[in-house]
Amino acid sequence: MPFRYLSLSLLLGISLSLSAQKVYHDGYEVYGGYTFLSNSFNGVPGARQPLNGWDTSVGFPPWHNLRFKAEVFGYRGSNLGAAQNAFFIMGGGQYSRHIGKESVFVEALAGEQGMNRYWGANQTPGAIASFSSILGGGLDTPITRRLAFRVAADYQWENLALIIALNNDMPIRPPGLPNNFGRISTGLVWRF
Repeated sequence: MPFRYLSLSLLLGISLSLSAQKVYHDGYEVYGGYTFLSNSFNGVPGARQPLNGWDTSVGFPPWHNLRFKAEVFGYRGSNLGAAQNAFFIMGGGQYSRHIGKESVFVEALAGEQGMNRYWGANQTPGAIASFSSILGGGLDTPITRRLAFRVAADYQWENLALIIALNNDMPIRPPGLPNNFGRISTGLVWRF
């Protein structure tokens, strides 16, 4: 029975995408979906653990294929006995080109990362904020005139550090604490 519903949903999705005559590219874009991070923030060599999360963004009307984009996303998980609850607020530019009905884009975003206090190995205290940046791109495939399916891959950099103690917030960076991450995001884009 579940296979029948899955087959009908897949058939409906394919028929909607094939029937999309004119794709709507100008105006605002609202995106929502799933995101995957290649490593946890305390994932030193030998203890790497990917994180799952959510992703949402708003793209403003383009000017010569360049649009301002505001993005908010978060990850939850655990590694080395500590919870990993990260929250990002980013802004930047997205440049898109249309190839037939598809749209390819590159993006560069920068902003702030928030983190829970005890994210270090064995719940060691760490910094709760850091600058973060993203550089990447993706592909939008239309489903209907105003709805598209998005797949994106990004390089993400952040600079979190552990702290000596709660009363001494001097940052320390143990060897192997990651700064560089790979990020994959997929979901739906609504254009209006």
